[in-house]
Amino acid sequence: MRSSNPVFSRRGFSRDNGYAGFGTQQPQAGGPAGGTQTQQGNPYASAGQQAPANPYATNPYAQQDLQHGAPQAPVTTAGRMTMDDVVLRTATTLGTLLVTAALAWALLPVDDANIGKSYGIAIGAGLVAMVLGLVQAFKRKASPALILTYAALEGVFLGVVSSVVDNRIADGAAMQAVIGTMAVFAGVLIAYKAGWIRVNRRFYGFVMAAAMGFLLLTAVNLLFMVFGGGDGLGFRSGGLGIIFGIVGILLGACFLALDFKQVEDGIAYGAPKEEAWLAAFGLTMTLVWIYMEFLRLIAILQGND
Repeated sequence: MRSSNPVFSRRGFSRDNGYAGFGTQQPQAGGPAGGTQTQQGNPYASAGQQAPANPYATNPYAQQDLQHGAPQAPVTTAGRMTMDDVVLRTATTLGTLLVTAALAWALLPVDDANIGKSYGIAIGAGLVAMVLGLVQAFKRKASPALILTYAALEGVFLGVVSSVVDNRIADGAAMQAVIGTMAVFAGVLIAYKAGWIRVNRRFYGFVMAAAMGFLLLTAVNLLFMVFGGGDGLGFRSGGLGIIFGIVGILLGACFLALDFKQVEDGIAYGAPKEEAWLAAFGLTMTLVWIYMEFLRLIAILQGND
């Protein structure tokens, strides 16, 4: 599948059969790995498996919702991705990021004498992290070493940027951004599990279109900043910057819902266990996106005081 992440393109769990389960036949009750199931709708099904007709096949938007009438867990889960696998690998990836962010904050000072050097290290780490993220996005299989290296370098970048904002622009901004990110994560998870957010093809298309427009405006604004000086088109300051920051956070929340859908589909379809690293990779990138948007928004709000 194409990416549901706002920054990088990454492969989802429903490999060549639609978008994270959108338009594919959902697994029926009886278990995705050991029970009767369509081979076309399940990229992990074994050859020779048969399936009953899918009553939703004629309407790609009227899928069997995994939240209502969810398929039973497979009888045999050996070698299959589980929620525990996703939680463990996501915690490992985020933990690596947090450790390197804390080290960067402590060891790379941002006073007048050292800010140039610290910024240089942070930008270098961020660029390498971006390259590694792109490499992982186009790889056929998840590489834990690559993902953890990405997380470590991204942590260095975030640590320095957070320190600059917290110490030079808006006191306490980093902690506020962390709390805001956690609140968005919890809120989207609750809304998704309660069925208030329905992730389908239409939702996916809307979010991806909005994200492309958002990234395009960001790129244009950056070009105006580089070649025209000042704040470019004003998307990162004043009232327009506040609106832009709120839109960025809302987009991040939408991508979290898409990430949850991917995880749910991967477990339902009996994805291989190593796919949990892809889930951790995607969730980490989305949370970084949300955190950065919160950090920018807080910097604008407190910087205007």
